[in-house]
Amino acid sequence: MTGDRGPSPEPARKSANADLGVRLISSAVLVPLALVCAWFGSWPTYGLAAAGAMIVFAEWAYVVDCSESLLPRRREVVLGVVFVGLASLIAGSSGVIAALAVAAAGALGVAALGRSAWLVAGVVYAAMLGIAIAALRADPDYGFQALIVLLVLVWGTDSFAFFAGRSIGGPKLWPRVSPKKTWSGSIGGLIGGVAAALVAAAMAGIAVTMGLTLLLVFLSLASQAGDLLESAVKRHFNKKDSSGIIPGHGGMMDRVDGLVLAGALALVVGWLHSGAEQIAVGVLIW
Repeated sequence: MTGDRGPSPEPARKSANADLGVRLISSAVLVPLALVCAWFGSWPTYGLAAAGAMIVFAEWAYVVDCSESLLPRRREVVLGVVFVGLASLIAGSSGVIAALAVAAAGALGVAALGRSAWLVAGVVYAAMLGIAIAALRADPDYGFQALIVLLVLVWGTDSFAFFAGRSIGGPKLWPRVSPKKTWSGSIGGLIGGVAAALVAAAMAGIAVTMGLTLLLVFLSLASQAGDLLESAVKRHFNKKDSSGIIPGHGGMMDRVDGLVLAGALALVVGWLHSGAEQIAVGVLIW
């Protein structure tokens, strides 16, 4: 007598491999685009930061049920999209203080029109992404190096966590928020991401010091916290992905969730360490 053994694991394995293939193809397009814009700096970087922030806010509005689609139609959503984009551009061209003022004005406008705390939080969230990227790259001395190190750290943390979690497995990190994430993935992402960022820093001619290493550890942890934060918001509103704009990756929020908090922390630390005009110096030079 033959018992019911359930569905074969083969289709699931094929599905996972196909999903990984799509993710790799999407990354092969997005990563070079980000690196080329980072290399050119100035308006290519500011424009990419603004576009990313605008998409993130539109997705946030959709996730928190303040928009029916990614094409904003309600006045408060349109206003938020415009202001997070402007804040990102101004962060690169006119400085962080001016950018924060624009973002604050946008948050107040969204609050007045929409009366939604979630939507106001979305302005803050999206603006953090665009302002941090633009402000880091605007530093004339170490802007390019700082942005590359930050990107390598976040990408490395995410990639090493993904592969370590898959290959090692073990206890779940926070199953109520993100059922697939494991402690092994978190630790693997931390070690791999920091190591990759230190290699990138050394290749860029930056002295690898204890201060830089400790900062990268905290930035990697912030990146993972950003991932969990985004998962928690989506779970709260019962949304699987923020959108399907990036094949194999979901939405823009799903790809930059770690960069939002890591970038914001880098911005604050760099500002406190070396001032608003040399944020990248404050991040890298210890």
